[in-house]
Amino acid sequence: MKLAIVTAYPPSKVTLTEYAYHLVKQFRQNQNVTELILLTDRTEGAKDIQFAEAGCKVTVTECWSFNSYKNIFSVTKAINKTKPDSVLFNLQFMKFGDKKVAAALGLMLPLVCKLKKIPNIVLLHNILEEVDLGSAGFTSNQLMQKIYGFIGTSLTKLILQSDRVAVTMQKYVDVLEVKYLATNVKLIPHGTFEIPEEPDYTLPEGPLQIMTFGKFGTYKKVEGMIEAVEIVRTKTGLDLEVVIAGTDNPNAPGYLAKVEADYKHVPKVRFTGYVEEEDIPIIFNESAVVVFPYTSTTGSSGVMHQAGSYGKAIVMPYLGDLALLVQDEGYQGEFFEPTNVESLASAIEAIVTNETHRLKLAKTNYKAATVHPMSQIAQLYIETFQHIIDGNRVVNLEINSSTHRVIL
Repeated sequence: MKLAIVTAYPPSKVTLTEYAYHLVKQFRQNQNVTELILLTDRTEGAKDIQFAEAGCKVTVTECWSFNSYKNIFSVTKAINKTKPDSVLFNLQFMKFGDKKVAAALGLMLPLVCKLKKIPNIVLLHNILEEVDLGSAGFTSNQLMQKIYGFIGTSLTKLILQSDRVAVTMQKYVDVLEVKYLATNVKLIPHGTFEIPEEPDYTLPEGPLQIMTFGKFGTYKKVEGMIEAVEIVRTKTGLDLEVVIAGTDNPNAPGYLAKVEADYKHVPKVRFTGYVEEEDIPIIFNESAVVVFPYTSTTGSSGVMHQAGSYGKAIVMPYLGDLALLVQDEGYQGEFFEPTNVESLASAIEAIVTNETHRLKLAKTNYKAATVHPMSQIAQLYIETFQHIIDGNRVVNLEINSSTHRVIL
């Protein structure tokens, strides 16, 4: 199979780049893939396609830009030129832009492939029905939320024109089948990026690192985490360090710089900035606890799967997609009430003061992470493409047979 993937890709800062990197890494090593064509956004730096493992040929065509109204034409042109056998879209609703028209035009691309009879799958990382628009930083205005809901429903109907829509949670399948009467939705789990050998769960010398990882400023805010760690320090006397790993959310530029300025009086708070791929294992391995300071969720958490793969205890609110991961995939942690600093402090304290408990959570999460390695996820996509192709063959045979009978 000559497989094209439409996605943002490192060093891009557009969402889902890291997921694309790890999916590409596994597709390269899949025996059913003879060539990978990455149809990516334009970036100043070169795309990261240097892998240690052997694999199939990978080519990059930079053919779209965030918020460009021309993406539907430029990506279609790239598809016509590269002639893939199948196309996978790595999407969420704001993948091609945060302007409504630009986003909508980009999301028409799966329909374009369908009309061109190119087998295609949309990997849809979230659905608007499961996003709290106010907490997630879109809008808190009730009228605007209704408008966003209408737009989201229209875009979802557009995406469902593809051959298959793959989603990462069973609840998403249920919503799409009930609300939209969709018959082409398939559950394919998020998967775990890297699964190292089981760690020994020991921590480095020095302060216990309380770490959070992601893009901050909308529904992920770190002020409460800093204040919670201060409470635990004062109460227990433990040597704790806050590690905030990542960058601003594109919708909240300048957020982390302001937090850093506002909390400069608090000792042992470290802002790492953007974390390069090779440094991610270090950030996780050195952490005693991984915190999810969320007030909402917008999809299956890649960070939780990473935390599990490195054998980490986690602290999280029991809400949205995080709660679903606990129910569906077996992750465990200490829970807190969103925006409640005292509740967050109690959850952190329960882990850092009880080594046995920390180890139990860490081992449980490592076990949960190993259930769905990315190699398995890549194979599920290959099998789904094959079903589409086989189905198309059957339809063509039936049409040809019917035509032959009419001629006779």
